[in-house]
Amino acid sequence: MVGKVYQVLELVGTSTESIEEAINSAIAEGAKSYSKLDWYEVVETRGFIEGNKSKYYQVHLKIGCQAH
Repeated sequence: MVGKVYQVLELVGTSTESIEEAINSAIAEGAKSYSKLDWYEVVETRGFIEGNKSKYYQVHLKIGCQAH
């Protein structure tokens, strides 16, 4: 039996609402160019501050998609 082989795509998603929305933003963008996205790994999470409040979230992802 042959195992699966994955290509790993790295993207950074952002959102003013939530970390989850930032993740979904990156996944949606990756899906525009790559088919069969299977998994993701959060590499880094950051936030930006403005006026002593959280302005937006930034999430660095590695996304696995099946190689052709």
